Amino acid sequence: MSTFLDIVASAGLWAAVLRIATPLVFGTLGALLSERSGVLNLGIEGIMTFGAMIGWLAVFNGADLWTGMLVAALSGALFGLVHAAMTVTLGLSQHVTGLGITLFASSLSYYIFRLTVPLASTPPTVTPFQPISVPGLSDLPFIGPALFTQTLPTYLSIVIALLLAYVVYRTPLGLALRMSGENPHAAEAQGVDPIKVRYGAIMAGSALMAMGGAFLTLSAFNSFFPTMVQGRGWICIALVVFASWRPGRALFGALLFAFFDAFQLRLQTVLDNVPYQIFLMMPYILSIAALAVMARRARVPQALMQPYRRGER
Repeated sequence: MSTFLDIVASAGLWAAVLRIATPLVFGTLGALLSERSGVLNLGIEGIMTFGAMIGWLAVFNGADLWTGMLVAALSGALFGLVHAAMTVTLGLSQHVTGLGITLFASSLSYYIFRLTVPLASTPPTVTPFQPISVPGLSDLPFIGPALFTQTLPTYLSIVIALLLAYVVYRTPLGLALRMSGENPHAAEAQGVDPIKVRYGAIMAGSALMAMGGAFLTLSAFNSFFPTMVQGRGWICIALVVFASWRPGRALFGALLFAFFDAFQLRLQTVLDNVPYQIFLMMPYILSIAALAVMARRARVPQALMQPYRRGER
């Protein structure tokens, strides 16, 4: 028990929690934004992979780090546009379209990467975002090194989560978003165009997903490899349900999963006589348990996955 408490009381654990949670926060907020408008986007895994590759590639070819994040966001928005055109305009299956985008974006990422960067014994690297110290806060005992020595994209993800929570529940734009995901025909009767809202939400959400991928190559690591997303996109889809489609809870869910992940990594070094596969399973088992509890109370947007046709009911 004392070993567990020592791990939890370590500032390094909580610093790692924020780092691990950052791509999940970006991805979960992106999926949430899309689903709030009524469209499921299963292309998240591929979009995150492409964002990781194209953001890294931009920096590798001379762009600065923030330009790399911007390039990733624009590429994500482009995939979002394709997804919106197929699901909103054409009314195609959101499941099939999303899975198709995941396969296409993942394969395209590897293809472009290998065209641009020939096979090498070690992947080429870039200089990633560096942790910054917040004056007056980084020197605080425990809290300082745990919370205030992160890279700027980590702080940006938290700001976006708080901003999105405000927009969704406190602004006319957020009301239009929620109406489009609950009852698009009622939104249309009030002068809101659900098609435009869904297009905007899908593209903005996909941009956030790609930024989550770019964080992996431009902040968490310094190079790209095709399997680096490692299922984070699917975790984000589950976290949206865990969060009951609320941005604040989405932030909490991402931090909770990151805590499980960071905790098991440190536990491996202490309990070295236990097979490491058991530790690797821990975050997913605990997340499934948490999801099973929270999903019972989750209220799904009523128009989620339902094609909208103007003038029809």
